[in-house]
Amino acid sequence: MTGAVPDPLPDWLRGARRVTVLTGAGISTDSGIPDYRGPNGVWTKDPDAEKLVTLSYYLADPLIRRKAWRMRADVRAADVAPNAGHRALVDLERQGRLRALLTQNVDGLHQAAGSSPERVLELHGTVHAVACLSCGDRTTMDDALARIDAGDPDPSCLVCGGILKSATVSFGQALDAAVLDAAADAAADCDVLLAVGTSLVVYPVAGLVDVAAAHGARVVVVNAEPTPYDGLADLVVREPISTALPRLVAAG
Repeated sequence: MTGAVPDPLPDWLRGARRVTVLTGAGISTDSGIPDYRGPNGVWTKDPDAEKLVTLSYYLADPLIRRKAWRMRADVRAADVAPNAGHRALVDLERQGRLRALLTQNVDGLHQAAGSSPERVLELHGTVHAVACLSCGDRTTMDDALARIDAGDPDPSCLVCGGILKSATVSFGQALDAAVLDAAADAAADCDVLLAVGTSLVVYPVAGLVDVAAAHGARVVVVNAEPTPYDGLADLVVREPISTALPRLVAAG
């Protein structure tokens, strides 16, 4: 079924007691954070922007690193707050029906909306921390940006002098195995997998949909554009996320 949120909701969705949610960039667009692959996405408008999140370019080119740090500083200054989509998932947790919240986003807006940190698995890391690519030392993004503000365009690690990068997973960088394993467990142990605002083209995260379906879960896809998993899904919703999600997670 593809289209608007059905009214009434299917019994299998209203009655679901273990819902695992997978979110992508699309859930944060109403908060003023552009997605990547959509018609107005960051990489659609500027293909070179993908270099900022590609590890090989970041390591090799100081100009790429400086541009990445400037981007982080600009995002910090933006007025970014959770939207109705994020808040709907808080409601789902309060209903006692949220198994886990798996997110490809690095913005921390789920936690800012009120989702319990222990329920949120940040598959691609977080923009709120910085890690040294040599020794692994971690500091806060605020500390790094304070150095940017003080005039250092490409701050290095204060422990070993290595290259610093936001604690996000770039292309060419491995996901945290423990986080991915926990996400796979949550996908295998749910009644419904709800995929929201994700193109479902980046693996291994997209493969979590296969895991859920193989273990008998129903699959719901909420995304503006078609995904490779629409044919597998029990329900596909094309309505805007901030209006569709509150209706989809209405108490059963």
